[in-house]
Amino acid sequence: MSISKSTLAVCAAGLMALGACTDPATLDSAVANPNQNRNAGAGIGALAGAAVGALAADSAAKGALIGAAVGAGAGALIGNDLDKQAAELRQQLANDGITVTNTGDRLVVTLPQDITFATDSSTVTPALQADISRVAANLLNYPKSNVQVIGHTDNTGDAAYNQTLSVQRASAVANILFAGGVPDTRVSVFGRGEDQPVASNLTPEGRAQNRRVDIVVIPQKTS
Repeated sequence: MSISKSTLAVCAAGLMALGACTDPATLDSAVANPNQNRNAGAGIGALAGAAVGALAADSAAKGALIGAAVGAGAGALIGNDLDKQAAELRQQLANDGITVTNTGDRLVVTLPQDITFATDSSTVTPALQADISRVAANLLNYPKSNVQVIGHTDNTGDAAYNQTLSVQRASAVANILFAGGVPDTRVSVFGRGEDQPVASNLTPEGRAQNRRVDIVVIPQKTS
């Protein structure tokens, strides 16, 4: 099947849009523009929709344009929901140590270990239980997503012990989500131990960042 010049133009435009989404200056403007991820979702969805439409339609150019419109709409809807959900979580959570990161295709709620658990413990502190319950309530308001609860440690001590502790801590956080009404069918629990650091384990500050539980909210793909 040959692809017309108009189809190639659509795909080229999509690639240019995707490049703009990954430009560092664009990423730095996310704080100033609360709809940044909605707009990025629209651009990424348009590119994906254009490629599918071009291959599937009898008329490649027409299919690309139709696919771009459908993909843009779906991507913008997901991005807009993530923007809203992230803003609400930041307003609802009482502890400033909890961070909410919107990556454009998911949310990551990070619970630092030092405010969530005592040393070598997998029991959530009473102060953080209330905030995790607020996360559960927020998830109920946005039911079209899957949730991963992932425990992490630094590299201090025995690796096997750290792996077990990371699973126990992730499970403790997940149990509070379940108690708040989040169906267990939406939630997957993982322990990564010391395998996925986000900072250097050579400094106390870096090790503190690595000791955490992440609640990752992933929107469900719509057909």
